[in-house]
Amino acid sequence: QVQLVESGGGLVQAGGSLSLSCAARGSIFSINTMGWYRQAPGQERELVATTTGRGPTNYADSVKGRFTISRDNAKNMVYLQMNSLKPEDTAVYYCNADVQRVVTGVWFRYWGQGTQVTVSS
Repeated sequence: QVQLVESGGGLVQAGGSLSLSCAARGSIFSINTMGWYRQAPGQERELVATTTGRGPTNYADSVKGRFTISRDNAKNMVYLQMNSLKPEDTAVYYCNADVQRVVTGVWFRYWGQGTQVTVSS
């Protein structure tokens, strides 16, 4: 079994900063892409940022220059530093990871349970 456990998030005023963390735990042989998505009320889930194990990152245009994704491969963790937050960043943030499981070698995309980020104006 594999679980993604998120932490961080909360309430912040516009212009402020928050950090999110996500730890992948369980029967993990290898992890490829890890990333963050978000879903605001009444909207579809959208990509925020992703990173591969070798460094390349990808950001949504709406967060470029404000958010930074980073990763600790030794700890199977991914982070999201969010600066200059705006009310439109308010959403539930989900981490995900493409994981190859031990023994079976099967790849599967796992998701965290989500953490709320609320930015007040």
